[in-house]
Amino acid sequence: MHKVIVVGAGKGGTLLIHLLLQMEGVKLIAVIDHNADAPGILVANSLGIQVGTDYVPYLADVDLILEATGDPHAYDDILKKKRAETVLIPGNFTSIIMRLIREHEKLIQTLRQKQREYDTMLNSTHDAIIAVNEEGKVTIFNRASEKLMGLSKNEVIGTRAEHTIPNTRLHYVLKSGQPEINQEQALTNDTRIITNRVPVRNDAGEVVGAVSVFRDITEIISLLEEVTDLKELQSLLQGILHSSDEAISVVDGDGIGLLINPAYTRITGMTPKDVIGKPATVDISEGESMHMQVLRTKKPVRGVRMKLGPMRKDVVVNVAPVLVNGELRGSVGVIHDISEFKTLSEELETAKRLIRTLEAKYTFDDIIGDSETMKGAIEQAKLAAMTPATVILRGESGTGKELFAHAIHNGSSRKYNQFIRVNCASLSETLLESELFGYEEGAFTGAKRGGKRGLFEEASGGTIFLDEIGELSMGMQAKLLRVLQEKEIIRVGGTKAIPIDVRIIAATHVHMETAIQAGKFREDLYYRLHVLPIYIPPLRQRQEDLEALASFLLQKFNLEYGRHVQQINKSTLEVLKGYRWPGNVRELENILGRAIIHMKFTEIEIMPHHLPPLERTDASQTEAVNQKPTNRKSRTLKQAVEEAEKQCILQELHKAKGNRTEAAKQLGVSLRNLYYKMEKLGILETNPQDGL
Repeated sequence: MHKVIVVGAGKGGTLLIHLLLQMEGVKLIAVIDHNADAPGILVANSLGIQVGTDYVPYLADVDLILEATGDPHAYDDILKKKRAETVLIPGNFTSIIMRLIREHEKLIQTLRQKQREYDTMLNSTHDAIIAVNEEGKVTIFNRASEKLMGLSKNEVIGTRAEHTIPNTRLHYVLKSGQPEINQEQALTNDTRIITNRVPVRNDAGEVVGAVSVFRDITEIISLLEEVTDLKELQSLLQGILHSSDEAISVVDGDGIGLLINPAYTRITGMTPKDVIGKPATVDISEGESMHMQVLRTKKPVRGVRMKLGPMRKDVVVNVAPVLVNGELRGSVGVIHDISEFKTLSEELETAKRLIRTLEAKYTFDDIIGDSETMKGAIEQAKLAAMTPATVILRGESGTGKELFAHAIHNGSSRKYNQFIRVNCASLSETLLESELFGYEEGAFTGAKRGGKRGLFEEASGGTIFLDEIGELSMGMQAKLLRVLQEKEIIRVGGTKAIPIDVRIIAATHVHMETAIQAGKFREDLYYRLHVLPIYIPPLRQRQEDLEALASFLLQKFNLEYGRHVQQINKSTLEVLKGYRWPGNVRELENILGRAIIHMKFTEIEIMPHHLPPLERTDASQTEAVNQKPTNRKSRTLKQAVEEAEKQCILQELHKAKGNRTEAAKQLGVSLRNLYYKMEKLGILETNPQDGL
């Protein structure tokens, strides 16, 4: 092992370091330079090689010194101090060596680049190529060869072809010097190739190798079979088109008719003679040609109603572009007889009506409202749908409490089970008890034999909606409290407790806190129900939703009454917005329904004179709701604090014109915290614009 030091760690010295590290039989023991920050010093440090500024300590045990400083004095000094047997290569020779190294590296890089280009060309061709040298050893084996032969390049290169490549004849060509052209050969049971094998000769005409170029002809055979089958495929497609019950028409890229089927003739009354070779507009009786529109835009159209043919047949058209390799070649249209749709629509509506009698009707998509107050209520309702907790819906009559109850049920995991609505105010206490809890045989006169299951049992796994729960008698409240606590019921006239799995949603327009103070509602039941209270704002508190609600109701009445009223005049909307709406959305529905009924069939816009008389009110003139004079006598500190909180919240709500989000921001609390405070203080159902 020859020990070497490099004196001079500049660019040249750095290059020598890398060269020496790649050489066998050489050990670089140190790199010397008077500059401790020289590039070569830094490289040597990173590689764990000794460095220094003085070469003298290393002269005693070194075989070769490479002087790369470029300083003649340095060479003379080293020459004087080194051992006689130590070889010193001066800087000028080192420079020559470095130039030779650089040229060598450039040449290697060029050869590598050429080799890469050569390999890329060989591997890019779909033809398999195998070459051998004069010894019969494989020198070329491209990617296509690997794929066809099932061998890797590393397995084959450098081996004799006949030893590693099955059924090869390259060694015969190498020996005979005769080419073998267009030879068909089997590689495997399902792969056949066609190959050309030729000898490679030098300038003297001597054979120095052989090359085989071959291709998988299985693909070609498949292509020939496909071409052969084209006529059969065309006949099959014609048969499919002619047997289809859907009318089909096809045009080319210029909009000229190419093909129609018998169903098209049956619906439109037009024959191939009338359509093929004619412009796409030839069959249009009313409307624009969808074929031409699709050819212009390259985008499909669906569900366009128009009239076709001499009989002006009402149809619905779907047209799509025909793209081949991204190029527009034409368009294909499918035409449906609209009378068939009418029949199907009627059947669908009948099915929907039947389904609605069996399950909850509405979802959150049916709730109309973009106001902040309504968004807050919807957000709370969606949260309620995700939990099994009891929900109470609070709000004035006509605000949509039942709509929310349906939506919560349909948004919950119980949506595939029963939804049962019970109006607690419409039944007597005795009848309501037997309906809710059921009864045993002989419980009372007229009781059915075998008894009857109650609605709590019928709703098992589903939801029961107790509307107008504030109207329950104190006795029924006690029974309902037991259901909420124990999750079980006892039938009328029975003694056995029956467990139930029912989600309870309650609703009321009654001010619950006032009812508790008046002794009309149980406080313990109140807290059982108020696990998830949701306040649904009255219409006067969400005037920004009025236009969307009116538009929805307009479309609803158009369908119900067979009318075609298109819009509500802006002045009419102003009249509607100026009204207080004590009956809320239910009253709005009544007003618009009456207006449409009394309109002429030729009128398409609701004007102010179409509306029944409305009393226009102003927020400043309305009386306060739930605002009672405070009895300041004998108040505790807690009562005084609550009264102050109540007045502060009402003032901010009044300033914010009822916008609870803005009021919460001004008060420095979260919207959820504001709702909690309002409920606790008994002002949740108060109109914040009614004044203080």
